[in-house]
Amino acid sequence: MRIKGGYTSYGQYIGILMMDTVFPRLIGDIGNARTFKIPVRYYTVKNISTDKMNASNAEKLLLKPFIDAAKELEKEGCRAITTSCSFLAGFQKQLADAVNIPVFTNTLLLAPFIRTMLNSRLRIGIFTEKADLIHDDYFKQLGWSSEDIPVGISGMPEDSPFTKLFIQDNLEEELEVLEECIKELTLRHMEQYPDTGAIILECTNFAPFTNLIQSISGVPVFGINQLLEYMDSCISTPNYY
Repeated sequence: MRIKGGYTSYGQYIGILMMDTVFPRLIGDIGNARTFKIPVRYYTVKNISTDKMNASNAEKLLLKPFIDAAKELEKEGCRAITTSCSFLAGFQKQLADAVNIPVFTNTLLLAPFIRTMLNSRLRIGIFTEKADLIHDDYFKQLGWSSEDIPVGISGMPEDSPFTKLFIQDNLEEELEVLEECIKELTLRHMEQYPDTGAIILECTNFAPFTNLIQSISGVPVFGINQLLEYMDSCISTPNYY
């Protein structure tokens, strides 16, 4: 058997584009490598923080640095790429077109798949940091529309400690406080949208609390971690015999 080189290190088939942030990342967060059963490769896009994600000139600020970073991950041997910030879904098509490997910026890519599985009378819940930024133009970048897939969108209040930690890039917060934020969000969502049949965690920072959200809502919860490991199983398939 002939072996072939070309890279400095090997086996990290999923590349993760990271913003240049300093907030804490629990096990379960995409930015904590202990979250995954598989090795992942991180690439930090320097000088890109959360405040630039919502800037009026976000495309000018973000697109080229992230495309360059995606190309670097591909050169380093990654077979698929995802991101730590789901708001990059606004550049899903541009990022996918920039490389020759799969790119999945957001778990909302799963919406058509989940919709097919659900009773047609049920809706998909979407949990996000900032509900006012999630709309149909955003969904269409991911290949679907809320005109065809009924959704219920719930976000954190502006003054939420959760938002202050992850959006304002603070250094610390009590875990119990974050749990209370998640409980409030989930209870509020299920009261407003009792016909929710499944929940998508649009925000990657919700991932450590997946079990808490599921235990309160009583419905399947789809997050970036599950999608990432599924993608890894597709690009590095097991030998069954």
